[in-house]
Amino acid sequence: MCKYQLGLYEKAMPGTLNWVEKLQAAKEAGFDYVEMSIDETDAKLARLDMSEGERDSIRAAMRAVGVPFRSICLSGHRKYPLGCPDMEKQKKSLAIMEKAVKLAADLGIRTIQLAGYDVYYEESSEKTRADFVKNLKIAAEMAGKEGIQMGFETMETPFMDNVQKAMEYVKLVDSPYLGVYPDSGNITNAALLYDDDVTEDLKRGKGHIVAVHLKETVPGKYREIPFGTGHVDFEQVIKTSWELGVRRYVAEFWYLDGQDYKAELKKASEFMRSRLDKMN
Repeated sequence: MCKYQLGLYEKAMPGTLNWVEKLQAAKEAGFDYVEMSIDETDAKLARLDMSEGERDSIRAAMRAVGVPFRSICLSGHRKYPLGCPDMEKQKKSLAIMEKAVKLAADLGIRTIQLAGYDVYYEESSEKTRADFVKNLKIAAEMAGKEGIQMGFETMETPFMDNVQKAMEYVKLVDSPYLGVYPDSGNITNAALLYDDDVTEDLKRGKGHIVAVHLKETVPGKYREIPFGTGHVDFEQVIKTSWELGVRRYVAEFWYLDGQDYKAELKKASEFMRSRLDKMN
């Protein structure tokens, strides 16, 4: 019996597919669930205001296909960050958080991945960091009410590019509903920058890692790197994560125009399964 679940990042598929088509493609490629993307684009943020009928259509698609949405990558906070010095945007960030928690609860989603930065387009300061922590505590209350687990994505920016930095904020908020959701590619690049060790960095999150994004990178580049062509040691990342008790993983990669997306999905599934199955 398989002792883990492997998810698929939604952006690995063309955006033109409907809910059933996306879930069916994930199923055919061998994934257990799909991670929904709520990024900063108006189209994706609009998902947070879906009608009950639209939510019913997603629930119906999950039942029909037999593959669910089970996590959300909430990168919409890039445009509306929790630490934003613009108070209207800061209010919007909390509204986004509240709606995301409600959407997760409605759809049976277990985990929300948070973007690990206080601000993105603005300049970071002591005030933005303080507001970030203040609003994280509010977000943790929201998530706790619905039993939703949140985890910081380790990002490509110095603010929170490894587990060690993420854990500083996990400890400050001190909630059972806030942990770390490491990105294997980003922490590999960070380890190179800081002359650190990926294994040791993962261990700093012991007891607080809710899931792991399996993504490829090369030094200085953080996306659109095909699996197996970069410098991420997936075997070691998975081995260490497994020893730390992690059983939920998401293959993160992107659909590129002109690709045979179904072939790419299958290739990614087989690439990750061949490594995860060794842990069973």
